[in-house]
Amino acid sequence: MTTAICGAAAELVMIFRLLRRYLILSFLALLLAGKVEAAETLFKVVTSFYPLYIAVLNVAREVPGVTVVNMTRPFTGCLHDYQATPADMAALAEADVFVVNGAGMENFLGKVLKQYPQLPLITASDGVELLRDEHGENPHVWVSVSLHQKQVSKIAVELARLNPVHAQAYLSNAAAYAARLENLKQRMHQALAGAANRSIVTFHEAFAYFAQEFSLNVVAVVEREPGTEPNARELAEAIEQIRTSNVQAIFVEPQYPSRSAQTIARETKTPVYVLDPAVTGPLRADAYLEIMEKNAKELARALGN
Repeated sequence: MTTAICGAAAELVMIFRLLRRYLILSFLALLLAGKVEAAETLFKVVTSFYPLYIAVLNVAREVPGVTVVNMTRPFTGCLHDYQATPADMAALAEADVFVVNGAGMENFLGKVLKQYPQLPLITASDGVELLRDEHGENPHVWVSVSLHQKQVSKIAVELARLNPVHAQAYLSNAAAYAARLENLKQRMHQALAGAANRSIVTFHEAFAYFAQEFSLNVVAVVEREPGTEPNARELAEAIEQIRTSNVQAIFVEPQYPSRSAQTIARETKTPVYVLDPAVTGPLRADAYLEIMEKNAKELARALGN
C-alpha cells in the first residue's frame, strides 16, 4: 500500500512539473507574441504638414502597426514662417521618422534636428529640380502632380528602408497611388487641352510648378507671402500688368482672404476664380486627388474650355 501511495505521489509530482513547464512555455510564447505585436505598433510616422500627411496615408495604407501623425494643425497652410510649438515638438518625441517637404519650406527644421539629432528624416523634395527666382528656391513642388508622384516614390522607398518588414507593402501602395495620380494628371491635361489663352494672375507663388506642368503663363504674383496685403504700388503694378497682358483670370486660394483680388478684378474687369494649393483639407487618403480634380474643373471654366 505504501509503495502504491509513493508511486502515485511521484506520478503527481511529475504531472505538476510537466504542467508547470507547459505553463511557463505558454507564458513565454504569449510574452514573445506580445513583444512582436508591440514592435509592429511602434512604427510612428510624423509628417510636417498636410500634403505630406495625405501622401503618407496612401503609402502606409493598411500597413499593420504603422501610425501616421501630422505635426502641424490641420488649418495650417504653407509653413513659410511657421514656428514649431511645444506640442509640435512633443509629437516628434516618439516618432520613428519625420517626413518633410524640404527645399526651405520648414523653417523650423533646424530646431527639430537640434532637439532630436538621431531622428530619421525623409525629405520628399530630394531629387526634384527646383525652380528659382530672385526670392530663392520655390518649395511648392507637391502642387505639380508629376512632382508629387516623385515625392510619393521617395517616401515609399525611404519607409521601406527604415521599416523593412513592411517594405513590399509600402512599395505596392506607392505604385497603386502613383497610377491614380497619373490618371488624374492625364484627365487634367485633357480638361485644359482646348484653352488657347493661358495667361493668369495668382496671389501666391505656390503655383509655379503647377503652371509649368499645365503650360499656364503666370503674368503676376500679387502676394509673395500668403495673406499679406499688397501696398498701393504693388496693386497698381498688378492692375497695369493685367491690362497689358490679356490676362484671362485671377486666381485666389481658399486658405487666404481675397480682398485685394476683388479690388484688382473691379479695376480690370477680370474674373476671380479659386485654385487650391492642397495645403489644407479633409484628413482622408483621397483628398489630394479630390482637390486637384476640383482645380482642373475650375481652370477649364476660367480659361473658357
